[in-house]
Amino acid sequence: MTGAARDTSPGEAAERLSDIGRRIAKAAREAGRDPQEVTLIAVSKTFGEEAILPLIEAGQRVFGENRVQEAAAKWPSLRARFPDVELHLIGPLQTNKLDEALKLFDVFHTLDRDKLALALMRAREKGAALPRLFVQVNTGEEAQKAGIAPQEADMFLTRCREEWKLDIEGLMCIPPLDEEPALHFALIEKIARRNGLSRLSMGMSGDFETAVRLGATHVRVGSALFGTRG
Repeated sequence: MTGAARDTSPGEAAERLSDIGRRIAKAAREAGRDPQEVTLIAVSKTFGEEAILPLIEAGQRVFGENRVQEAAAKWPSLRARFPDVELHLIGPLQTNKLDEALKLFDVFHTLDRDKLALALMRAREKGAALPRLFVQVNTGEEAQKAGIAPQEADMFLTRCREEWKLDIEGLMCIPPLDEEPALHFALIEKIARRNGLSRLSMGMSGDFETAVRLGATHVRVGSALFGTRG
């Protein structure tokens, strides 16, 4: 279900998009990085077409959704109009939603368990084209969050590559709300580096600049782009 958002004009959307872009570029340059290495994912979960359209019209082409059902309700019509949009699944994925998710998304950020990896392998064997894949690491080892525990990440990546022949592009994390995010970004960067992975999905509206300084290649920004609901 999508929530109502305060009306956003194309001008406001363009201004927000430009501001986030400037902040990403500044953080990247401070870290000696090329700002072009960082992809901004506009997190459109809970927002309907009326909130998304101004951002698309302002030039944003990469969006993130948490739920397969919600994405299925709004994105097919939008993508028919804007076929160059890229859609990322950034929320947990149940295997019974996999077939639908494969039709909707270009990238999965939340591969987090053997059962899902096996289901992806079997879908490929049946002829499905797989999306680009990120493994989610539960860096805070929080019971309520999905993701592979940090100490299990190396073995899970090995199984994905060797047992299920999955091409893993990078790692994703969501730090605990009450902890310093930089510690978690540094941890996931270390895991990625030792496993030969160059892409990191980390950082949200409140901490994306820190994430960029620590190596993020994908930042997931919602409220700073869309404003608040209601």
